[in-house]
Amino acid sequence: MSSIRVVLADDHAVVRKGIRDFLEEDMEIEVVAEASDGDKAKELIVSLAPDVAVLDVRMPRATGIDVARWVREQGLQVRVLILTAYDDDPFVIAAMQAGANGYVLKTAEADEITAAIRSIHAGQPVIAPDIAQKLISHMALGNQPTQFVEPVTDREREVLQLAAAGLTNRGIGLKLSISDRTVQGHLANTYAKLQVSSRTEAVTKALQLGLIHLPEQE
Repeated sequence: MSSIRVVLADDHAVVRKGIRDFLEEDMEIEVVAEASDGDKAKELIVSLAPDVAVLDVRMPRATGIDVARWVREQGLQVRVLILTAYDDDPFVIAAMQAGANGYVLKTAEADEITAAIRSIHAGQPVIAPDIAQKLISHMALGNQPTQFVEPVTDREREVLQLAAAGLTNRGIGLKLSISDRTVQGHLANTYAKLQVSSRTEAVTKALQLGLIHLPEQE
């Protein structure tokens, strides 16, 4: 029987090694490559066409949620399992809305995680029972998914912080050694994630959520 080919992405090398070690104890699973950030995960998914991508939520350059959405938008056949320490509702709901096939916590037992990989590979969505119960409770209280904010990437946070300091797109680009167009792209992404329509609204909401801090006065 052919193995389930997995790309594993997590920005902590020690964590990746631990996950890889127990995944490969399962004879049905083969980790074909590892990535330390979301952009590299995308590259590996394109070049290797794995069956399953196991992704952390918070990673440099692109989050696991960004990668899940990209997989859906590209129409790729790879299944996505979010494996993370975050059980916060905004992360879970954003991941599901982005098209992730499963969401499991790193505190789960090894056999639960391997079982989740096998399940989503077979086309069956998986969500950790305790997380599912929390979501059911929220829905019972009338909370709607649109109320939650999707996490921004580290680079998007940097752009917002510099925007809060009053820098123009050009100034932000010079500070971060990226183009004006790339700055605008990051801002557009944050507008969508924070559900706002302007730079001022994005900065205000990011401050309210604690994503950035008030700039120090000169």
